[in-house]
Amino acid sequence: MNARLPILEAVPEVETETTPEVSRAVDSQMLDTGKPLFDHVSQQCSALTTKAYSTSFSSGIRLLAPELRGPIHAVYGFVRFADEIVDTFHDFDKAVLFERFKADTYRAIEERISLNPILNSFQWAFHSFDMDIAHVEKFLASMERDLDQTAYDRDGYDDYIVGSAEVVGLMCLSVFVQGDKDRYQALLPHARSLGAAFQKINFLRDIQADWSGLGRTYFPGLDLAAFDSAAKQQIEAEIEADFKHAYEGIIRLPKSSRLGVYMAYIYYMRLFKKIQRLHHSRIMEDRIRIPNRQKAALLLGSYVKHQFNLL
Repeated sequence: MNARLPILEAVPEVETETTPEVSRAVDSQMLDTGKPLFDHVSQQCSALTTKAYSTSFSSGIRLLAPELRGPIHAVYGFVRFADEIVDTFHDFDKAVLFERFKADTYRAIEERISLNPILNSFQWAFHSFDMDIAHVEKFLASMERDLDQTAYDRDGYDDYIVGSAEVVGLMCLSVFVQGDKDRYQALLPHARSLGAAFQKINFLRDIQADWSGLGRTYFPGLDLAAFDSAAKQQIEAEIEADFKHAYEGIIRLPKSSRLGVYMAYIYYMRLFKKIQRLHHSRIMEDRIRIPNRQKAALLLGSYVKHQFNLL
């Protein structure tokens, strides 16, 4: 997959507490035994997973309202574990592991519990925010394709983008609107565009690593030996269109989530502009990054615009 959760990925690091935040306060009498305590521990595991795999993402979650952080940690943990199975567990039978993970996911959602804390946390978020099971199915189907598929035609590429990025964005959108179905439907196409833009930038940034490390290329019909300026510009034109449509939805998000999503948008836009300025040969040589100092400046500028309703 070589992708991350596409709503709040790679935002600047900010000062965090040593222990990931799951909730502002915990009633010890409610959490001393049984399922409530296990749920609390599961949510802590999702937060720890997020911090371990992506310090930037963990920090970025702090830009959300406190009540949104736990469920987004839960979504990230679920997505991350599936991605790690298909992309990094090379010394194990990845197909067997993934089939087990998939079955356990559906069982967790059906039974509202799993002894896998990451899946127990995810099923809690799934039910708490009325997520769509079709999105879970689509995501897992895309991840399963990464077990053996290494090239895509146009239809396959578009379908993979939907499953690996757009539906994950819609899971997050379910959290961001907190049950407001009308707002969810209104923002749905924009959330899909944002997820698609982020994923395509990930693919473009990591095009060399995907090929050399996994023997995989996502862009349809692309011959990496013939990757040139025209091919790069065609991909960039798609990303620009996705970004333009996505921004129309970002400014309509609830204030509780708008800053976090806008920050991710600004970060990826800066990364995209940096890639656009580079010669196509550089994309095949280096993994493009934004320095931490620039990330901090982007965070400050975004925060000011958000606070003064200048988005």
